[in-house]
Amino acid sequence: MSAEPNLALEEAKKAIAASNALYFESFAKNDSSIFIDRYAKDCCIMAPGMPAMCKPGAPAAFFRAAYDQVGLRNGKFITTAVYGDAKEFVTEEGLWQSFDSKGRLFDDGKFLVLWKKTPEGWKMFRDSFSSNRQ
Repeated sequence: MSAEPNLALEEAKKAIAASNALYFESFAKNDSSIFIDRYAKDCCIMAPGMPAMCKPGAPAAFFRAAYDQVGLRNGKFITTAVYGDAKEFVTEEGLWQSFDSKGRLFDDGKFLVLWKKTPEGWKMFRDSFSSNRQ
């Protein structure tokens, strides 16, 4: 058995890290276009306590609610694993933290994201997360 690295998976990991580095910048700048660009056109966002958001425009609607109602202004992703062969999809597992306008941590939890390889690059296809708080 060969121990050769899966170059496609390594490429996907780099693309995910680059996308994740921009994700919370959208909230810091109140720029939904940065956020929307992280997602595939046929994505679903599966947030806790609500039905899955799968219609066109779901990322824009989610961004507005997170910014205006929740007060999300920054955050952090900590990727703990990326699984898959990276031909069409990979799954990212990790932890997240959310910060308010004063830089205070107000929520944290875990996530699974199914990433899809699209003509525009790797995009979030299914985004599922839950809070560690009640």
